[in-house]
Amino acid sequence: MAEPARARAVLSTEDLTLLRQALVHYLEVIQDKPESVKFARLYHRLGSAGGK
Repeated sequence: MAEPARARAVLSTEDLTLLRQALVHYLEVIQDKPESVKFARLYHRLGSAGGK
């Protein structure tokens, strides 16, 4: 039986860096709104995914 193909990353390290930069900017815009907590958590998850 053939081995399954190796999974390929969907996002590059550069993509994750760009997304984090965009989130930093957006968090500044929405800092006083309740949804800022969700975006802050996403920012930290992206950092974990990117190994930072």
